[in-house]
Amino acid sequence: MKVLQINKFFYLKGGAEKHFFDLIDLLSDSGQEVPVFSMQDKKNLATPYAKYFAAPVDLEKFSFTASLKYFRNWEAIKKLRQLLKDQRPDVAHLHNIAHQLTPAIIKVLKENNIPVIQTLHDYKLICPNYKLFTQNKICYRCRGKKYYNCFTHGCIDGSPSKSFLAMGEMYYNDSWHKYYELIDLFIAPSRFMKDICVFFGIPEDKIIVLNNFINSQDYQPAGAAYQADDYLVYLGRLAYEKGVRTLIEALAKTNVLARLKIVGSGPEAKNYLELIKKHKLGDRVELVGPKYGQELQNLIRRARAVVVPSLWNENWPFSVLEAMALGKIVIGSRVGGISEMLRDGKDGLLFERGNSAELSRLIDEVYQNDYSKIGLAARQAAAGYNPQKYLQAILGIYQGLIKK
Repeated sequence: MKVLQINKFFYLKGGAEKHFFDLIDLLSDSGQEVPVFSMQDKKNLATPYAKYFAAPVDLEKFSFTASLKYFRNWEAIKKLRQLLKDQRPDVAHLHNIAHQLTPAIIKVLKENNIPVIQTLHDYKLICPNYKLFTQNKICYRCRGKKYYNCFTHGCIDGSPSKSFLAMGEMYYNDSWHKYYELIDLFIAPSRFMKDICVFFGIPEDKIIVLNNFINSQDYQPAGAAYQADDYLVYLGRLAYEKGVRTLIEALAKTNVLARLKIVGSGPEAKNYLELIKKHKLGDRVELVGPKYGQELQNLIRRARAVVVPSLWNENWPFSVLEAMALGKIVIGSRVGGISEMLRDGKDGLLFERGNSAELSRLIDEVYQNDYSKIGLAARQAAAGYNPQKYLQAILGIYQGLIKK
């Protein structure tokens, strides 16, 4: 089987790209041929298919050309047509394509009679800002395709111009051209993702829940949680919706002198430094910047627990899977897919989003009690999201659509 994998970034940018590359390897190792289509970038991994990649689209620097490509990337359409002519894939699996490759490529695939699947890594299908979160709170205003709310509420960085473009792009691609209606099947990594998409009007029979996978054999824990060092870890983007402010405020209320390492970068870094100073936590909280690979694994492996204090409805965060595979206690907010991944008190601990007092109490409990069994159970749970199980399911999906 020849399976075309498409994602706008071809370097390890985040959890979506981690899954994208892991899936390519998984399919290739199983004997499938996996051509790829993406966007050119100096950070890209090497691939023989790079000659087909579209030129980069920089959305941070405004230009008339970039604004047009934001709606419809003619070069991406042309390059994809050539790839399809040369490679003739049996099925196409989309990941993140909006704003750079653009949904117009979906029509190109269907014109070539290729079944199309898309994994929903975020809420872009139903929300112009991808997050269903704006003005520091959950937002469902665009339900019913009322995308004008993106502009009226400044949902893209509070910028009227960016929000207007995002609104227009949704009306252009979704309401006018209806490109997403051409997709044969959507894969939702979490039950929450499927339910919220159905709530927004996506036909239920077009979405299947298939949890993202992790090879737990690649993650060897250091030992029981009580043998670990005395610091907590947060890993992820430093953005308001990630709830790091709640975590810092919780740390200021703990009875134990827990330390915290904040891993990542983002727009809120300066504000977090000010908050740390305000609560006099300078000797207990450290912003260590982005970490990757074995360095990140070692940082998690030595931690007492990993905290995921998200305010928005996370989909199926790889950071949680990674921590579970390493046998760590994960303290997560009761939101979105996180509450599906963690069974409270069994293989993880859950608290109400934004509730710093409840999070503080859980941190105290983790330090004052032997919760090593939770870490062991977390690793066992992570083993259930194994590559072999995912491969069997995804190949069945591909083959079923090809037969149709």
